[in-house]
Parts: sequence; structure tokens; C-alpha cells
Amino acid sequence: MALKGPKIYFPPLITYPYLFFKGQQLLSINLFYTYNIKFSLHSLPLCLLPFSLTANPLNTPFFWFLFQAILQALPSWEKGKMAQLLAPSTQWQMTLPKTSTYGSPIATKMWSSLVLKQNKKGAAKSSGKFKVVALSENSTVNRLENLLNMDVTPYTDKIIAEYVWIGGSGLDMRSKSRTISKPVKHPSELPKWNYDGSSTGQAPGEDSEVILYPQAIFKDPFRGGNNILVICDAYTPAGEPIPTNKRHRAAEIFSNKKVVDEVPWFGIEQEYTLLQQNVKWPLGWPVGGYPGPQGPYYCAAGADKSFGRDISDAHYKACLYAGINISGTNGEVMPGQWEYQVGPSVGIEAGDHIWCSRYILERITEQAGVVLSLDPKPIEGDWNGAGCHTNYSTKSMREDGGFEVIKKAILNLSLRHKEHISAYGEGNERRLTGKHETASINTFSWGVANRGCSIRVGRDTEKNGKGYLEDRRPASNMDPYVVTALLAETTLLYEPTLEAEALAAQKIALNV
Repeated sequence: MALKGPKIYFPPLITYPYLFFKGQQLLSINLFYTYNIKFSLHSLPLCLLPFSLTANPLNTPFFWFLFQAILQALPSWEKGKMAQLLAPSTQWQMTLPKTSTYGSPIATKMWSSLVLKQNKKGAAKSSGKFKVVALSENSTVNRLENLLNMDVTPYTDKIIAEYVWIGGSGLDMRSKSRTISKPVKHPSELPKWNYDGSSTGQAPGEDSEVILYPQAIFKDPFRGGNNILVICDAYTPAGEPIPTNKRHRAAEIFSNKKVVDEVPWFGIEQEYTLLQQNVKWPLGWPVGGYPGPQGPYYCAAGADKSFGRDISDAHYKACLYAGINISGTNGEVMPGQWEYQVGPSVGIEAGDHIWCSRYILERITEQAGVVLSLDPKPIEGDWNGAGCHTNYSTKSMREDGGFEVIKKAILNLSLRHKEHISAYGEGNERRLTGKHETASINTFSWGVANRGCSIRVGRDTEKNGKGYLEDRRPASNMDPYVVTALLAETTLLYEPTLEAEALAAQKIALNV
């Protein structure tokens, strides 16, 4: 019997479509949630009928006939949502490999503000006019979009403050919200707050109250308006910093007059890896398998080389909106790995900006359905690890004759190598092997333009006789409060003996 085409039945309203893929093959179309909607093809429900017409059924006349019929049947106010339906260009919507037995949805939880909107003049009439949509697993999320994007500024002076702090592991980030009666410009205008420290591994159950002190304010890129993100540190009710509060000690170092007078600048290169949510394997990698060897991925473009660009770009813009001093971003050597740079930042500000940028990245990957990893060596073998290279300079280093000051700082750093390594991140021994652009964890070294050293000095610094140094030892999961404060302490406050200096200079071939 000749195929006459589908019979399509619609109630007065329609919910949202959901496409399931296996690799490049479309498995099914489901319309669901509120209404009992059925497609039928000779009495067979189309939502249960697998497509196997071609390797890519999106290119078949049958599919487009069906799709156009759906669009024509929709009320105009629904066409905008329905017409944004096509293939996944957002990088995090990775499909399962062809060997998988599971289909994967074309989209999961996504940030609605990142969706490319359809032209408001009407429904598209060809495949080239359709845009990518952020469909959710439950259409209720789409119905909440207006509320989530609502600007309450015209209706109230009150704002939402998201208090953010570091949890018990020293790496996990926690937050909760409270209403503030009016917009604020400085953290001193905000009240202290408390939380249950026994639930974050920071206090015993019988004395669980931990106090949050607001320390830095950033604009909230998720809620917009006058709403804010508040970076806090944590104290006991008696006012003592809890053990995981590394900001307190850093603030003491950066308030020392010697340090203040030298105006320390930091530029921090935060590397991170994006993982597929259910399998904890890098984004863009075949599950259980490996991509081609390193080489084509660093700063690359292309669907076979760059995985996660939309997350990186979304994070970049969100940080700029928030007021974070983000200065750039790029794809890294290992596929699925990215980097962004924050700075130059002065003193304690460097730690505040990195922690807030990490929180924003956690939120974006949460909404994208992707896992953020700061593991310094997420994949063993011939793959680059993830670091947090820290560029550092003082006023004396930036002035004429500063190269001699830099060499003296390198000498001090060599004498405290073990202290720095112990504070530069968990699991760093898996990364600092002497391979993949790292120095050995056991040996201190320095060099000009040498990325295989502990401390690298740039060519321009050597040429100009002033500038900065790069500490390449910190791991991607380092605490920026600890690393920046330790650099300032070792180079500005630490005073080794002349004998120790002489031995160290001879050992690392450094003429000071």
C-alpha cells in the first residue's frame, strides 16, 4: 500500500516536543506532559515509531513534511517555541556513540537566556531558518521561563543576595539566598548570616552553627537586576575563623605594610575539564574510548576538535556581567579542557574573583547538564593535566631594574619549594611529572620561556629588564587565597640567611 502520509491529531493547545537520538539517528519524537497527543501512521503511534529511513532522517522529505504539518497546526504563539527545534549545535549536547544502546535526548536542562531565538516575523519555512532550542526534560521548566526571567525591579526595592562560601572539602562551593531590603554597594552593608556546618563537614552536630561574613559583592548574572552574589568567609560564633577559612590568613598577609606598599598583582590561569554527566568522561570523547592524540585541539575550532565552547563563552560573558576581572579564555591541549584567565588583580581581590568565577562556572555547567572537574590529572596517560598557573609581580618588579628583583624572588621561592608544593592542590603529584609542560614535583627549576620549569619568565621580561614571573606549579584545584598569599609571603616577607641564599643560587644556577 502506498504511504499517504501521517494523520495528525491536536487538542486546542500543545505541549513541547522532545527528540531522541542515537548518534546521528533520530529514534523518536515525543509530545508530552499535559495533553494526550498522538501521531498516527496507519493507526501506529508515530511517537513510538523509530525512524530508520536514512542515516540522518532530518534530511528526508518525510520528516520535513511531518514537521511542517506540525507547525501549521500550532497556534501562532506556540510556533516560536516549536520552530526552534532542530539539530544540536550547542557543544554540550553531545550524543552517545554509535556503539551505545541508549538514545540520548537532543537537549537537556539548559540556560534559556543562551537559546537562539526564532525570528518573530513568523514560523520558518525551510530548515535553514530554524534555530537551536534548549528543550528541557520536563516542559514545566519552559513554563517557568517567564518567572525565572522576571525583572522585579519596577515592583520592589528589595533584592536577592546569594551568599556563597567554600564547603568542608576546601573545594566545594555552597550558597543560599536571602532578601535584602534595598540595593547595596559594599559588603559592609550586608548582614552576617549562618548555616548548618554539620551538613558541610565544617562543624559538629552538637554545635553546628557557622557564621558567614560578607566580603565581596558581584552582580548576579543569573537573576540580573540589582541582585548580587556575595562571597563570604566562615567563622565560629565566637568570631574565630574556622579551619577551612583560608581567606582570613590571606587578608592578614595582604594587609601587611610591606605587601601593601608593593601592590602585588596576580593573573591566574584557571584550567578545567568538562565531563559528560552520567559517565564522568570528558566532553566530546567516545564513552569508554579516546579521541585522536593531542595536537589539533589547543585553541582549535571545529566540531571534531572543540567541545564545550558554548559553556566557555557563556561563562566569559557571565563573568564580565558580574564584574569579575576576566581577561580571556581558550581551548586547552586536551580535548574537553578549557582555560580562562582572571587578572591582573591586586592582593586579596585575586582570590575573591577566582572563587566567584568558579561558582558561576559551576552554575552554568549545572544548567547545561555537564560536570565541572578541577582534577589536576583527570585522564591518566599521554594527556595534559589541568593547572592554575599564577602570574605574579610587585611594584619593584614592574619598575626599571625589576628583573633583578624577580631573580631574588625566584631564589626565595626555591628555598620554600616544599612548602609551596604542599599548598598547591590535591593530587598535584599526578600532574607534575616533568612531562606535558610541567616540571618535576620534586625539583625546583626556572627558565626563560621554558614551560617545563617550576617558574617561567617571559621573553619580554628578560628583554625589558622588568615584568613578572609565572609560577607553573599550582594545580587546577588550588585555593587562590592560599597560593596568592604564599607567593606574597615568600617573596616579600620571608628573609632567608645569606648562606642559604648563596647555596640556593648555586644549586639553581641563578646569578643575583
